[in-house]
This record gives sequence, C-alpha cells and structure tokens, in this order.
Amino acid sequence: MKPRLPVSLAIVTLLLLMASCHKQSRQYVVGVSQCSHDIWREKQNAELRMGTYFRDDVELRFAAAYDSDERQVQQIDSLVATGIDLLIVAPNQVATISPAIDRAFDKGIPVIVFERKTNSRKYTAYIGADNYEMGRLMGEYMATRLQGQGRVIEIMGLQGSSPAIERHNGFTDAMKGYPQIEIVATLQGDWTEESAVSAVNDYEGDFGHLDFVFGQNDRMAMGARQALIASGHISASTKFCGIDGLPGDGGGIQLVRDSILDATYLYPTHGDQLLNLAIDILEGKPYKKESLMMSAIVTHDNANVLLMESEEIMRQAEYLEQLHQVANGYLHQLDVQRIATMLACGVIVLLLMVIVLLYLYHRRKVIIQRERVVNNLWNMGQPAPAPVAEQVTAMNLHSKGEEDEEPATETDDNSEEEQSPLLEGRDSSGLFIARFKEVVEKRLDDSNLSVEDLAAEVNLSRVQLYRKVKAVTGSSPVELLRSARLNRGYQLMLTSDKTVSEVAYAVGFTSPSYFTKCFKDEFGHSPTDMKGNG
Repeated sequence: MKPRLPVSLAIVTLLLLMASCHKQSRQYVVGVSQCSHDIWREKQNAELRMGTYFRDDVELRFAAAYDSDERQVQQIDSLVATGIDLLIVAPNQVATISPAIDRAFDKGIPVIVFERKTNSRKYTAYIGADNYEMGRLMGEYMATRLQGQGRVIEIMGLQGSSPAIERHNGFTDAMKGYPQIEIVATLQGDWTEESAVSAVNDYEGDFGHLDFVFGQNDRMAMGARQALIASGHISASTKFCGIDGLPGDGGGIQLVRDSILDATYLYPTHGDQLLNLAIDILEGKPYKKESLMMSAIVTHDNANVLLMESEEIMRQAEYLEQLHQVANGYLHQLDVQRIATMLACGVIVLLLMVIVLLYLYHRRKVIIQRERVVNNLWNMGQPAPAPVAEQVTAMNLHSKGEEDEEPATETDDNSEEEQSPLLEGRDSSGLFIARFKEVVEKRLDDSNLSVEDLAAEVNLSRVQLYRKVKAVTGSSPVELLRSARLNRGYQLMLTSDKTVSEVAYAVGFTSPSYFTKCFKDEFGHSPTDMKGNG
C-alpha cells in the first residue's frame, strides 16, 4: 500500500504556514550544550536544525565541550547569561556538570537532560535510551554466541559518564549468569577510537585466546580491533561488538554488514523528538518527565536491510536540506526586491508546503517499511512481534489476473451460510480464520488457485466466501491473495538465494514482471533493490 498524506493534515499545515507569514511576536531561544563533538552528535544537531525549518519562532544556540567538564560548565553559564528560554544538555559526567545545570534550573530556565544523566533532580525532563538494557542485552548476545564459554574484554566509555556506568553494569550483570565466561579485562576509554587503542596497548595482562571484545560504542570497538590486530593478540575467530549503530559510510550498521563488527546496538539520535519536547515545555503543553527511546540489536542478518533504509532516510534529509537552502535564498531575494506582501507569502507557503509534504510523505513511507522490517529484529533470541502484514495471519491472497469479487446481491441464496459450521456462533470468526489460513498456506504457490477453489475448500460458495472474508478482514479474497504472496516473496528475498524470477514463481505469480510491479506497489521498492539477481 502506498502511503498517502491525509487531506485534513495538508489543510492544517497550509493554514499554519499561512499564519507564519506574519511576524511571530515571541521568539524562543533554545541553548544546546553537547558534551562532545562526534558523528552521532552531528547527526542529532542536524535533526534539531531541521526541526526548526517548520517554525520561525525558534532559535538554536549550540555549544560543544569536547569532553571537557570545565568547558561545558563555562558554556552552560554563558548560554544562560545570553538569555535562553530553555536548556538542552548532555552532561559530560554525572556529578561534575550538575552544579551548572542546577544554576540554570534555579533561574527558572527549563532543562532537558538527554542521552546522559545528572545526579541532581533539578531538571524538567529526561530523554534517552536504556543504557543498562543495552549493556545487558549485548552481554546476553555474546554469551549466546559463545554458548556460555569463552574469554571477553570490555572497553568502557568516559569515566564517570552515565552511559559508561550503566552499560558496564548491564554487561556484568548479564555475564554473572555464565560462570564459564571469563571477563579478562575491563579497560578504560573515553568514547574515542584513540582511547581504545591506548587502553589495549597499555594493558600488561594476557590477551591470548580472546573470543569477544565489547566496546561500549562502535568507535572504541574499532580502536580495540585495530590495536589487537597490530599486536597479533587475536585470532580470526575473535569477534567485536559495539553500540551506536550509525548509518552511512563507516557507520556501525555498515561495519556489521561487512562482518567487521559482529553486532552493534542502535542508539537513536531523534533530534526532532528532542525539539518537539522543548516546544511542548515552552508552550505549556503536556509532556513526559522521563522518556525512553526505542532501540534494537543489529546483526549480520538484518544489517543490509537496515542500511538500505537508513541510506534512503539520509538521502531524503539531504534533499530537504537543499530545499530549505533554496527556500532561504529565494526568501532573501523576495525581501531584497520588496515584493508585495501577499505575493511573498504565497511563494513562502508554496515552498514550505513542498518541504512539509515531502517530509511527511517520506516519514509515513518509512514508518510502513519499518513496521515490516524492525519487527523482525533479533532481540536476544526472543521472537519479535508479527509484522503488520501478518496480523491477518499472512493470508493476504492473490488471484491470477482476476478482478475483485462483487458483493452478494439481494437475490443471492443465503441457505448455505446457515448450514456452514464456519459461519455459526459468536466465536466463528476465529475458526474461519484458522481454516482459511490453513487452506491458503497449503496452496500459496499454486498459480492456478482461484477464489472458487478457496471457497470449495472451506465449504462455502464464492459469494459467501466474499462476505465472510470482507466482514472479518475488511479486504476481498483477491486482495488478500495478492498481499500474502507478496509478503511470502519479501521473506524469500531476505532469507534465500533465489532470483526474482524464482521467487515470483515460488509464490504463485505467473509473470516475474507482474510480481515486480506488485512488489514495488506494496513495499515502495523493487525486489532487485534487495538483491542484484533476477
């Protein structure tokens, strides 16, 4: 199904943008204090800036402390002195930054603490992922891969920072359940690749026969890998895991896909969510004091799909940035030329509507695709929830060249419906669905399967089958048949070495080209985007 932007949403957006032609009487100034400067934070800052493209009443002021407590304290005090309305801060360490945050809070400035924690309760809201759970699940993952026996080392992040503390606690708690796994060493890094290299090189113990290296982020995992390879202390079987799972060239997802890292853990940036929280606080709207962002493990099984999806998101973000720059340049030209106010507003609305519609269209498309892919992530051996497409029990069917059935007319005979046990009783839908699924799955690869065949299998007439399926699922048998075959085809493209043509015939399509067309309509990309064969 192709994503569609609701008309009502488009109208509301248009009205909001028209209102923005008038100068806002209130300008919000938001200070952003980053503890460091790296790829993860660059991505988050870009998302924060993109969030302001849809509002002209928010100004962002950024500061990066480059892992210095003293510098971050000075920067926070400086931001407060400039008259900010809200402070967003990622504390470098738990204790040392708290006094500066407390001073801002005591002056009545709302404070959002994100990604890292403070030991003070003087903050307005916190947003971040569960670092303890990340460490625990990575420990469980490694223990499962080692079958409960082996030797591992851990490279910790910046000493005193909350992610380093919590990831370490989760990791060691997981390992307590596996007494035959030896934690050879816990080395101290500072989140940089160079710190992991130094930590490994400075260690005087025995690194022999290492099975796993856990870096508390991907950069330190790669630094440890570089140092251990150079020293000759690892074998070809030594595996490396990290956390962050950034997209793009050299990011954690690509490293897992290329088998350089064995696994990583997605730590989402969500700058847009962070800005929305700030606006809700400033405008007095309801908000959660504590918010956890969802994350998941990336392994070789899902890295390729996630990377493809992430790269598409990045391309769209770059395109939106280009549109924004074009819009800014054009707006400046309009201002210089002193074009009439109504004409200027019309052009502004048109350009910004293009940005909003493209952004919302892409966002909806990504959500639909992620419902099909992210639910398949392996979360430490526990099965993920069934994809949305399987909520109709994967029985979305397709009929060869056949149009949707018409509903029964007034003259249709209803006597058979009263005689069928599948249509009797308040709970008959469950029995019907179970039987229907069984029939469909048994004959899904039969390209000659017709609606009449399905009706005969469940002891109903064609008309009765149409009525029952429509009432229970909201779709016709033909629609269900097509979607089920496409979903089975999607799984085969992911999990098998079959060509596109082989998959098409395996799921009951008589034409690979028609399979490709339907596949692209359903999932937003062609099967050849997933595999280079066909």
